[in-house]
Amino acid sequence: MTVAVFFGCAFIAFGPAFALFVFTIARDPLRVIILIAGAFFWLLSLLLSSLVWFIAMKASNNEDLRLQRGLLIFGVMFSVILQEVFRFAYYRLLRKANEGLAAIGEDDHPPISVQQMAYVAGLGFGIMSGAFSMINILSDSLGPGTVGIFGDSQYYFITSASMTLAVTLLHTFWGVVFFDGCERKRWWVIAVVVCLHLVVSGLSFLNPFYVGSLLPVYIITALMAVWAFFSSGGSLQNLTHLWTCRRNDVDSS
Repeated sequence: MTVAVFFGCAFIAFGPAFALFVFTIARDPLRVIILIAGAFFWLLSLLLSSLVWFIAMKASNNEDLRLQRGLLIFGVMFSVILQEVFRFAYYRLLRKANEGLAAIGEDDHPPISVQQMAYVAGLGFGIMSGAFSMINILSDSLGPGTVGIFGDSQYYFITSASMTLAVTLLHTFWGVVFFDGCERKRWWVIAVVVCLHLVVSGLSFLNPFYVGSLLPVYIITALMAVWAFFSSGGSLQNLTHLWTCRRNDVDSS
């Protein structure tokens, strides 16, 4: 049973991200480089956040529970803001290196666009974020033990996997919207992305009330998917054309 939980949660958490990587990134070496670099930037933000958290915990009184909760909230907010700062830094780096990236690209392929870089960088952020949030939970799911034997929720592992999936996709959508805001100098867009990131992270404090955390997170994910679609150049006309082409293919077959 524990092996089934492990693989089931792993596929839920990382299956869509793995599919996106295989079908949209793996064949292009340049996109692979951008994804790995994006994951590295997220790791840098985690390193600095961990350093600040370590200093704060050492300087605080560990016996004061209210102080600990306040430090936890501060740590989450600081980590979110730092992640978005590094997202902006990565955007600036990619923009400055755009000509160089186009130069090392293959001659028979067009240069990578800002929208494509935003998507790949966001997916890199999301994959690394999901890996760090889920790897210990997956390790615990292998046992020994039985979920819920002491009255705890039996849905802990599957809800954690579902939350990891949502956050991974959100980072991808946030990357697209964030880069578009930077390109158009719409700073309110960047502010909305940061605020939504803070909201999603804050909703995790509602656990183990999983419905109260998962439902709003997936609503935000759906809204961000629509926003990212239109920010990357999509339109209702594109969807109509795609649907028409598929209907014609089905009718012809």
